[in-house]
Amino acid sequence: MDTAELLKKVRKVEIKTRGLSKQIFSGEYHSAFKGRGMSFSEVRSYQYGDDVRNIDWNVTARTGEAHIKVFEEERELTVILLIDVSKSSFFGTGEQMKNDMITELCAVLSFSAINNNDKVGVLFFSDRIEKFIPPKKGKTHILRIIRELLDFEPVGKETNIAMALEYFNNVVKKRCICFVLSDFIAKEYDTALRIAARRHDLIGMHIYDPKEKELPNIGLIRVVDSETGKLHYLDTSSAAVREAQSKWFGDNNAYFKTAFAKSGADLISLRTDRSYTGPLLNFFKKRSK
Repeated sequence: MDTAELLKKVRKVEIKTRGLSKQIFSGEYHSAFKGRGMSFSEVRSYQYGDDVRNIDWNVTARTGEAHIKVFEEERELTVILLIDVSKSSFFGTGEQMKNDMITELCAVLSFSAINNNDKVGVLFFSDRIEKFIPPKKGKTHILRIIRELLDFEPVGKETNIAMALEYFNNVVKKRCICFVLSDFIAKEYDTALRIAARRHDLIGMHIYDPKEKELPNIGLIRVVDSETGKLHYLDTSSAAVREAQSKWFGDNNAYFKTAFAKSGADLISLRTDRSYTGPLLNFFKKRSK
């Protein structure tokens, strides 16, 4: 992709996702993800209805008038995006591939974060750690992330979620908000997930194509496994073939849902053939309650 085309795509993603962040998601994001705690702000005179537990007894004794301590939420947070860039994410049977939706979701989350003065960092992974961009603030930083999402060429082909979570646990020491964006076509990551969810506020964002869940009955088709490169022929008119595909998807689906439930982390599933706006907004509202 040449520079002019890349900048045009970056601008297109920015216009769409920044507008969504400002108009729809920023307030919900703020409510859904709380600060690290409460910090002291000031001392003021006691007013009827104030919590007596917040009375500053030293100031009260010195002035002869009741004063209370006022606290405010420490709002600044760090958001880390763990992004699956394995070959299986470059798949789609409709207008949008999985990696296209991942790009937009990352942009929406990033703009929502910087609107709340939070830092954003990114970890690209496949079957290896592809790239880590340390968390920073500002629009320039977010545009860099979008450029990387649009133009990144991974070295690895397969998916290793456990390795990505282990690396994340070792690199990011302070508690943060972590979004894992993947199709979750992998297993054996439940232990690493449980450790990460204990240390951080972890949210899995499962992105899938509906044809992965249920094959259409369209006869003999040629398919290539994007992660292994192997060529296969599938007879989709066979009920057994369609059932086998559904079972594979169902088994994989059951594994990651169970893994997330046991870890206590949140999970949201999004289809590439439907808008993510409604489900994401509902997810934020649910968390804020």
